[in-house]
Amino acid sequence: MKDLAAPAAVRPTLIVLSHLRWDFVTQRPQHLMTRAARDYDVRFVEEPIDGPECSVETLRRGDICVVRPVVTASMDAAARNEHQRDLIDSLAAAAAGPVILWFYTPMALPFARHVAADLIVFDKMDELSAFRNPPPELLALEQELLELADVVFTGGPAMHEAAADRHANIHCFPSSIDAPHFAAAREGGLPEPADQAKIPQPRIGFFGVIDERFDIDLLRDTAALDPDIQYVMIGPVVKIDTATLPQAANIHWLGGKSYAELPAYLAGWKAGWMPFAINDATRFISPTKTPEFLAAGLPVVSTAIRDVVRPYGEAGLVEIAATPEDTLAAFVRVLGRPRGDWLARVDALLATGSWDRTWAGMKAEMDKIMGEAAPATPEREAA
Repeated sequence: MKDLAAPAAVRPTLIVLSHLRWDFVTQRPQHLMTRAARDYDVRFVEEPIDGPECSVETLRRGDICVVRPVVTASMDAAARNEHQRDLIDSLAAAAAGPVILWFYTPMALPFARHVAADLIVFDKMDELSAFRNPPPELLALEQELLELADVVFTGGPAMHEAAADRHANIHCFPSSIDAPHFAAAREGGLPEPADQAKIPQPRIGFFGVIDERFDIDLLRDTAALDPDIQYVMIGPVVKIDTATLPQAANIHWLGGKSYAELPAYLAGWKAGWMPFAINDATRFISPTKTPEFLAAGLPVVSTAIRDVVRPYGEAGLVEIAATPEDTLAAFVRVLGRPRGDWLARVDALLATGSWDRTWAGMKAEMDKIMGEAAPATPEREAA
């Protein structure tokens, strides 16, 4: 590790290597990196997109610089890696201060492992090897990344337990919450979205990516049990055939919505639902939407995802149900339940975490390695 002494005014450059696109769905990377931009020059590098010629696109998203390599159909894997390697080299060379590599995917190693970074972070938010059709080299690259990383963060307790013995400096930072954003759904006064306004009550809703982690059969069979309950499904459909999505008069597929739009939709629901399939792809997930539903004041029913059962299910804040019959019974219970005491317990739990606090904890671990005692910003003190 090189000498990190630098003028106080020089901001480190944080190069983020991500398998998720910035403009896709607001998730962990967006929450963390918008806060990281208070202290670092953030360069968020996405996976390549296809174009007529080899180039690089840069976009501003607030304080974030989003960088998209553009490749052509004729380029083989070696040429694509070389193009991305040149891009990472240019970003590192342009840095006035320390360079930090922040990995969300080990698949970036072939074009980034050579960088003489001052700090390497692996934020292991997903078990990518458990997703459908993972690259055959993924596991070997992840092991290499674990050996290179100075610090590893995990996205939830289940993943942390599974990875705890794989690195000497690993820390659990579960999904957190921007509580004021979703609390707007409780307060009333939000206009009813036009595509939801004509859907009768009671409405049960889901928002998020609809992929192999979503239990299509559970939705179909639960909706068939009571045609008067309406199921509102929000989110992009990826990696599954849309023809397999169940169609019924009480199932409403509204497509993807922006993060800013979500509170207005949630304000019109009676409960939230997380119908995750129990499979390899969901074994280690820690759904961000759990605290988001709760912050919106919505009772929640979920399948038995480990990081939902603990702590939310065990604390009686989320109902856990597996079968269609159990799920419908859980909805009946939560729709008829007084919310005063339950909501007070929800708020007490939510008050213990925030994305500001999560980022502050991560940065503190980074500062230990970088040898800096960074002064607390007002945002960090408030967290």
